[in-house]
Amino acid sequence: MAAPRDTLPVTITPYRDGPLIVRGPVRLQDMHGTEIVVERETVALCRCGRSRTRPFCDGTHKLTHFRAPTGAENGRERPGA
Repeated sequence: MAAPRDTLPVTITPYRDGPLIVRGPVRLQDMHGTEIVVERETVALCRCGRSRTRPFCDGTHKLTHFRAPTGAENGRERPGA
């Protein structure tokens, strides 16, 4: 028997130089609380900021040579610190 949809785990994976891949049942909303319809169990969210379908990824990161690690960054040093 399958687990109820709302009890399945959600996994978010940052892909190196690419989007955040979200797997599992999620509710996506804008900053005002308006729901953004997600019709799939797996979605790619833009990290580069250049997608024409934001917040979803359209692959533009490949054209703009976007760079980001797959793991957490250590941050950047502030000038004069």
